[in-house]
Amino acid sequence: MLGFIKTIQPKPAHPVSYPRFLWFNSRVNTDPDIINWPAPAKLNLFLHITSQREDGFHDLQTVFQFLDYADILRFYPRNDGEIRRAYSFPGVSEEADLILRAARLLQQQTKTELGVEIELEKILPLGGGLGGGSSDAATTLVALNAIWNTGLSQDELAQLGLQLGADVPVFVQGQAAWAEGVGEALTPVELPQVWFVVLIPAINVSTASVFADPQLRRDCPAITIRDFLVGTTVLNVCEPRVREQYPEVDSALSALGEYAPARMTGTGACVFAAFESESAARSAYLDLSVQWQGFVAQGLNQSPLKASLAAFVGKG
Repeated sequence: MLGFIKTIQPKPAHPVSYPRFLWFNSRVNTDPDIINWPAPAKLNLFLHITSQREDGFHDLQTVFQFLDYADILRFYPRNDGEIRRAYSFPGVSEEADLILRAARLLQQQTKTELGVEIELEKILPLGGGLGGGSSDAATTLVALNAIWNTGLSQDELAQLGLQLGADVPVFVQGQAAWAEGVGEALTPVELPQVWFVVLIPAINVSTASVFADPQLRRDCPAITIRDFLVGTTVLNVCEPRVREQYPEVDSALSALGEYAPARMTGTGACVFAAFESESAARSAYLDLSVQWQGFVAQGLNQSPLKASLAAFVGKG
């Protein structure tokens, strides 16, 4: 399982310890009635395209695992029905903002008369393949369903989220998953919660342009969950095309590949490698951080969003 994990020993030249990236527990919040709601990153541990549908969408197979690294959202209920953002999002209009779109979609679906003002601490990169926008949307749906007491089930929220993006349902469900279809047909899986180094090339990769590439491979043989779990060779079919078109991604994969087998997540631009220990991951990143922006985080099978939801319910 996870055959791309490589064991390396931490280098004695760097005897430095670092705190774990528990963003959702460490952010400053002075209002005891307002909860920090995390929107965690995800990795695609592999990505196969098995076919292209007549409607232009692609049938995929992938595995999602969450990371202990997240955007943070806070929600302040309003009684006037207004939905407002209390953050700047350069280059993203309100109409394109998935957070506002999620809030308005839930409001319209449930016909609630309540509104909200939303704060965002943006930690995850845009266009990085970590699912930041989809995760933000999912956290908004889950949090406001609880705060507004609109009463939708998790499955209903996931179906609603699918209108916003194919990756939104896995973030709503909050469980590492084997995914098929366009990514919405989910089967929970339990994976080793290993440590990852993630590098963030200083570019944006357009998901739409990657999937529109005529040279993108679209004929991967279908595999099963068991095939993946027993170590069948898998890959990210988007990676060769992105490497060719974005030299920064190619360089990041080569640099990280000096320490452990490296792979691109989603359609990029972020790349990752798995390590068997936190110390090994941090040792590798300490060297890489001289040239590359990135982070170290542990893989999670349960989204930290679940803990925030439980904390909110417990307050009630």
